[in-house]
Amino acid sequence: MDILWAPWRMKYIEYTKIEKSKTCFICEAIATKKPEEKLVLYKGRRSILLMNLFPYNTGHLLAAPLRHVSSFNELSKDDLLSLQLLLRSAINLLEKTLNPDGFNIGINLGRTAGAGLEEHLHIHIVPRWNGDTNFMPVIMNTKVIPEALQDTFRKLRAGCSILED
Repeated sequence: MDILWAPWRMKYIEYTKIEKSKTCFICEAIATKKPEEKLVLYKGRRSILLMNLFPYNTGHLLAAPLRHVSSFNELSKDDLLSLQLLLRSAINLLEKTLNPDGFNIGINLGRTAGAGLEEHLHIHIVPRWNGDTNFMPVIMNTKVIPEALQDTFRKLRAGCSILED
């Protein structure tokens, strides 16, 4: 029998079993005094960049406005510009640090569209590498993340001086 060791997944299992927090995890990240605990890479004047606690791939990031809004219509022009500048900076950070071959960038608006957090608009930035999709997700419905979140956080945090919003 092959065993896939992924002890960090227990946090996800426990998270889905209990009633979700009454507060927004992005707002919690914005308010934190300890960015490493909430995987915050950057907090600017209008937007924030953090790692996804339950990533699809190594280096999966979330860019979000600081304001707790659920739609683009609620964002000011300055908020929109800030979010786009941070998105560009995040891509540059991932290219410099993790050297991916491409990216999936997406926004899930509403539960039907796949949003796990509907209340706070955010952009997913998922680095991709040639060959990062193999039989595991297709046959076993299992995704292998080859690096611990804190190791990836340290790598990315070291390059954060290039981030801007």
